[in-house]
Amino acid sequence: MKLILASKSPRRQELIRGLELAYSIVLYEVDEAFDPSDNPEDIAQKLALKKAEHYPQVIGNDEVLLTADTIVWINGKVLNKPETEEESFAMLSMICGNTHEVFTGVCLKTQNETISFSEKSKVSCKNLSEEEKWHYIRQYKPFDKAGSYGIQDWFGYTAVERIEGCFYNVMGLPVSRVYEELKKIKKK
Repeated sequence: MKLILASKSPRRQELIRGLELAYSIVLYEVDEAFDPSDNPEDIAQKLALKKAEHYPQVIGNDEVLLTADTIVWINGKVLNKPETEEESFAMLSMICGNTHEVFTGVCLKTQNETISFSEKSKVSCKNLSEEEKWHYIRQYKPFDKAGSYGIQDWFGYTAVERIEGCFYNVMGLPVSRVYEELKKIKKK
């Protein structure tokens, strides 16, 4: 079985490498618009499915396509990737001192079947000063991260107080669940 990872995320690529599976990376653009009235589990899962549906090649007999999307959910709102330093600061200000949820939708697609699911983790963060938030934004440039932070970097070290659920889900891929689902596919 050969895994095709359709993701630009260096964190997802790192996590898949850790599973010691043969894989390749394919990049293509997909409109990530979603219905904001959907619940967060559905948003993440539908985006992962949308990415799989737009895969521009034919999936081979022994191939599995993996697509995923991670969203941060707080106060009934999705925090996507920030586009400016100011937007990043606003996101960090919402997250700091609060608990938010991280949802990663995953789709595994073969020639014969499509498996999709969503995982949830809760993350509690302490307050950071304005100076600390600006330091993080300027030093770590979290513009490619949902919610404007990486749990595996300085923000995670300094601000994250507690996680309920899968740590790797917060990084962008619930690898243990993905591994279990891939084993099921391999047995078929």
